[in-house]
Amino acid sequence: MFYTYVLESIQFDQIYVGFTEDLKKRLIEHNQGLSPSTKPYRPWKLIYYEACLNENDAMRREKYLKTTQGRRLLYRRLKDYRYHQKHIS
Repeated sequence: MFYTYVLESIQFDQIYVGFTEDLKKRLIEHNQGLSPSTKPYRPWKLIYYEACLNENDAMRREKYLKTTQGRRLLYRRLKDYRYHQKHIS
């Protein structure tokens, strides 16, 4: 099983979309600074993921979620979560 996931920076207004076979391990890698694209925005928290049957499906989903249309879908799905975080934190 592979996963397409969305991370949110705890300190910055940044979202990151990626895919992996091991969600826990990948989140640890992001927070240890092992990914150059996410290192400056640490720490990260997992806010969304989708399970995919294989690596190819996960890669395609990641690519879609990085498009304008895919970002819109993500923001609609995460709208209540993001509102709650801004007004409760």
